[in-house]
Amino acid sequence: MLIKNGRVVDAKSNTDEVLDVVIDGGKIKTIGKVEDDGSYEQVIDADGCVVAPGLIDVHVHFRDPGLTYKEDIQTGSAAAKKGGYTTVVTMANTKPPVDNVETVKYIIEEGKKTGINVLPAACVSVGMKGQELTDMDALKAAGAVGFTDDGIPLMNEKLVYEAMKKAKELNVPLSFHEEDPAFISENGINAGAVAKELGITGSPALAEDSLVARDCMIALHTGASVNIQHISSATSVKAVKLAKELGANVTAEVTPHHFTLDETAVLEHGAMAKMNPPLRTAKDREGIIEGIKDGSIDMIATDHAPHSMEEKAVLPVWKAPSGIIGLETALGLAVTELVKKGHLTTMQLVEKMCVNPAKLYHFDKGYLAEGGDADIVIFNEDEEWTVTDDEIASKSHNTPFIGRTLFGRVKYTICGGNIVYKD
Repeated sequence: MLIKNGRVVDAKSNTDEVLDVVIDGGKIKTIGKVEDDGSYEQVIDADGCVVAPGLIDVHVHFRDPGLTYKEDIQTGSAAAKKGGYTTVVTMANTKPPVDNVETVKYIIEEGKKTGINVLPAACVSVGMKGQELTDMDALKAAGAVGFTDDGIPLMNEKLVYEAMKKAKELNVPLSFHEEDPAFISENGINAGAVAKELGITGSPALAEDSLVARDCMIALHTGASVNIQHISSATSVKAVKLAKELGANVTAEVTPHHFTLDETAVLEHGAMAKMNPPLRTAKDREGIIEGIKDGSIDMIATDHAPHSMEEKAVLPVWKAPSGIIGLETALGLAVTELVKKGHLTTMQLVEKMCVNPAKLYHFDKGYLAEGGDADIVIFNEDEEWTVTDDEIASKSHNTPFIGRTLFGRVKYTICGGNIVYKD
């Protein structure tokens, strides 16, 4: 396959120029100026498009096994391909949870049928109950790439400490959902002006800030690789920045909804704008964008969280489940909100959606190089498109972005040299 005339953007090699890419046998054979001599099985003219490494999402919920009415590994992967993703890390809060070798193997085997790289994270604690560590050695040996009880915060400090020591020994990352329930009245809606308008107390930034501070300090003292998931508070961003300055091996991810929306979206979109942690104030959103720009926030991750329409329609709004789908809109939101508004260059965006996610999990991916895997996304940064209900590939349609016009349309997703999505 020959991809010609594309703007090749690779943050690892600092490449940003119009070049051709030749793919052979699932690998990149050549990056440079290549003549189309008629011998290629397939030629893609990428004129006017960015040719970048396939996107990597360190935080998706595919609800499989056990909750497949919301999403399954095949439909979740279809959404990923449409969004330009070639590698995703699935969260462990399935039914049963991913606290056993059999479930790890099931996800890996199902993932092999999708055409992209679907890799499971396993639970930190048995049954996600926060009381006893899983057999992390066995789970890693079975193929788990990291550990998380995402969806539930770990409140036992001793367990967190032991998990970090073990993760350090195994050289795998831990990802933490930071919301202390002691401070939360109703989850999914920020404790602020909007909560007051709804007649509830909500979930304050304190719930996040207190656990982020705790885990940053335990990470500093253990040397473990710790990822703060879906950061939502400007104070937490500063805590991560400080922890990095002190020498902790801490990273942070942010979702597109947290850098795009604030708490007022709940008044417009109801449960479609309810998530854990919640959308916070306009000032928090500004602090998040600052953190993306200064490197305090390393990665953009979707927290793709499918729910059925019936579940999201539950009233009052604060009783509906938290979370939205995100794989199909993430790149468009990032281009629209970060690149087009001058917060990031395209190269920096590629770093946050490809290089840094790969680095966290020690994946030999997230870059374009001769001899490297042919995992590639081709997208048009300047093409506008509108998010519509009937175009969504995910089994669930819970998103506040339907009707939103975005820049940055995915034209092709290529994984292992195969076209897995074409616009």
